[in-house]
Amino acid sequence: MATSYYESFIKKLKEIFMMDHAELDFGIYRIMNQKRSDIQDFLEKDLLPQVKQLLAENNSAASALNEELKQAIQACHSVGINPEESPKVMEIKKHMAASADVTALENEVYSHLTTFFSRYYDEGDFISKRRYKDNTYAIPYNGEEVKLYWANADQYYIKTSEYFKNYTFRLADHRAVHFVLKEASTEQNNNKAQNNQERRFALYQEEGEPTVEIIDGELNIYFTYELMPKATKQNNLNISAVEKLKSIIPSEWEALMQPVSNTDSRLLIEKHLTDYTAKNSFDYFIHKDLGGFLRRELDFYIKNEVMHLDDLDTAHIQAQLSTVKAIKGVGDKIIRMLASIEDFQKKLWLKKKFVVQTDYCITLDRVPESLYAEICANEEQRKEWVHLFAIDEIEGNITTEGYSEPLTEKFLKENPFLVLDTQFFSAEFKHKLLASIDNMDEQCNGLLINSDNFQALRLIANTFNKAIDGIYTDPPYNTGSDGFLYKDGYLHSSWISMMNDRLNVTQSLAKNNAPIFISLNSNEFNNLISAKSEIDTWFSIKVRHEERILRRDIKYQDVIEYLIQLNPDFIPSRIYSESDDPLNDYVYSIQEISAPDEILDIDGFKIEKFYPEHFLINHTAPCKTSLKRYLIRGSLITQSASASEFYENNLRARRVQDGYGCLYKVLKMGEKGDGLGYRYIMQPEINGGDNGIYFQGFPLNAVDKGLPHPNYYDYQAEFNNCSNEGGVKFPGGKKPLAFLDKIFEISSFNRDAIILDFFAGSGSTMHEVINSNMRDNANRKYILVEMGAHFDDKTKIRALRSIYSNKKNGWRNEKPIYRDGVSQCFKYIRLEQYEDTLNNLVLKEDSNLFNSAGDPGFKESCMLGYMMDTEARGSLFSLECLSTHLL
Repeated sequence: MATSYYESFIKKLKEIFMMDHAELDFGIYRIMNQKRSDIQDFLEKDLLPQVKQLLAENNSAASALNEELKQAIQACHSVGINPEESPKVMEIKKHMAASADVTALENEVYSHLTTFFSRYYDEGDFISKRRYKDNTYAIPYNGEEVKLYWANADQYYIKTSEYFKNYTFRLADHRAVHFVLKEASTEQNNNKAQNNQERRFALYQEEGEPTVEIIDGELNIYFTYELMPKATKQNNLNISAVEKLKSIIPSEWEALMQPVSNTDSRLLIEKHLTDYTAKNSFDYFIHKDLGGFLRRELDFYIKNEVMHLDDLDTAHIQAQLSTVKAIKGVGDKIIRMLASIEDFQKKLWLKKKFVVQTDYCITLDRVPESLYAEICANEEQRKEWVHLFAIDEIEGNITTEGYSEPLTEKFLKENPFLVLDTQFFSAEFKHKLLASIDNMDEQCNGLLINSDNFQALRLIANTFNKAIDGIYTDPPYNTGSDGFLYKDGYLHSSWISMMNDRLNVTQSLAKNNAPIFISLNSNEFNNLISAKSEIDTWFSIKVRHEERILRRDIKYQDVIEYLIQLNPDFIPSRIYSESDDPLNDYVYSIQEISAPDEILDIDGFKIEKFYPEHFLINHTAPCKTSLKRYLIRGSLITQSASASEFYENNLRARRVQDGYGCLYKVLKMGEKGDGLGYRYIMQPEINGGDNGIYFQGFPLNAVDKGLPHPNYYDYQAEFNNCSNEGGVKFPGGKKPLAFLDKIFEISSFNRDAIILDFFAGSGSTMHEVINSNMRDNANRKYILVEMGAHFDDKTKIRALRSIYSNKKNGWRNEKPIYRDGVSQCFKYIRLEQYEDTLNNLVLKEDSNLFNSAGDPGFKESCMLGYMMDTEARGSLFSLECLSTHLL
């Protein structure tokens, strides 16, 4: 019987330490497979035998009682007393009956350890179920008025949809094979109770539609991801899929049906299908403090389910204490080992990721013409322009150059908004281009980052700490069909864990008064506003007509989505009629283009003097950062301590010596009025009359008579007609520019604001920033983050196309109608990802590490706490390993 308890515990340990996945050769499984024999030997030969050692105390007590009984019986015989009637003998036998044998105690220890660890481990993750008693759970609570708790609140969500939507591998001849996810024709509502069902991958087999398809010389194999009874094994579905594929894979792709290697007899298709399904079934979270959590839970478990404090008695206490000691001793060591592995993964997750690619996209009007010949000769760039901008459809005439192969320099000059991508050019070309542009990063209009957004946000956290002026983002709505991966049974807690960590980083980037807008529908609306207690407000946005029914298997038709604004310190703009808007007159900016011509001291003020040729007066769109122009005349002259009075008393008489149009910057004048710390006063311009002029900033304490924005807007027409915006298709997920216009209007961003979108999607935010700059001749910048292949397939393409043809209706069927773009330059970078970090690891085992010290305690200490850190040292930050993997 002891053997079965022991074997059950060993089986659970192999599952927890990932030793039952020898077929997986990626991520943490690859690392654990390398250590399989070491871990198994340690558990079976070193750790678990300690159970018997820890129970030896009870065995010694039993032996002592047995010896005491013998002596008592002998004493009875020596005095002629029947031992069975002796109170002493009866008492000793009572204690011996209460004292369990070692085998029984071992059974109990292994049973308890199996029960304990089974409660928290679930397919690669430890779920934080804090037990109170039986099936009652406790949650941490610190006296908050309202608190939302979710099952994965103390875990990092680490899953990306990179493998879910796009799994690609190449054959030895470099041909690509893609596993493509398709929705089944029978709709499943993943938001409903799953009724003992879990999602599984299965081969896509719909009547009249292909399961396998060759597109542009690459093989697509289609799968579904659907709810099935829990008893359905993914491995059985994989076997069935491989058998089906054997009969339908085209003969020219027969390499898929060959063994992986001489040492791995699996078919190549079987190996990749196993990897694909496993990557989307295991490891959704990394615990933030697994050791602390499990130790607390083990203590609670022992007190409430092992010791049974209410049932303790002196006869059983020795056996119970021996059991507790064994459970605690072995359990703590297993927890320490698990925590070291989990903490190692956390270290990799939180490690600042390498930038593995940096390139620039820049319109030709910013590129020196001396480089045009080299651009014309670049075939990859030409093909990209044909694909993106359909330049092969540009026809020439008497005065203009048409498309040709190769391209001509005249053609490039006539198409200044073609966007050059430096990834298609040599390092030498890049160096020449970048050297020709002064302060390249300042000249860039934005930054695009291809990465998991948590890693991207952490990368820019120092550079942009409290520097972001506004945030808009459009996360997955968690509808079950939008690509968001969640652990079965943890649909909502997976999503809120993902959002919570990312918003925490984001809020450290935003300025104290910056708006943080998030688009959501009803799926996660309540969860987010409960989790983020600092939410300011939300808007209801009508996005579809009541009669536009998307699905008929639902109870209610959603026509409303939500726009949440998180930051309670944000002050929105106001609504004014055209005549009442106080900003209408704030349309000037003054640019000093040289040092002052003279420094004056007049009436206690320091004044910088500029002659007309040393400054420019620019017209701007109305905004709070611009200036209002006043003509010094009438009642203004009599205002005490005003700029007008100062001009009349001190500067009017200087017109003769300083001349018309001379500008005076009077320092420390008007500080309490507009906060600028100076006031510009100017002599009349030539032929501009006799009155002086002064410029004032927007008052700090202006009485705002505008109306507040309503919390409802109807954009259903715009949402239904934005499919061509930006030249990319994005069914069901694209936000129309008119909707972004409204967000920017509410935000009233400064002219040099930095706008962040960390779920960039189709790139609408970047497009809106460009449009807003064109409207008021501003220089706002954008930071966009998007992960995986979606970055190249949607976000970057939208960025390039919105630059080349910027009009709202400038594209149809992903081809430009107009070719009047905008001068632009943006930088884009790609980051190493968590999966890359794991796959780059190389464990360099020191064969003498455990043996050299001759101390079993030294080996145990290494296995429990330092194995991963010690053996991975050197590859964790190895660029060589990274570059090898990327190639």
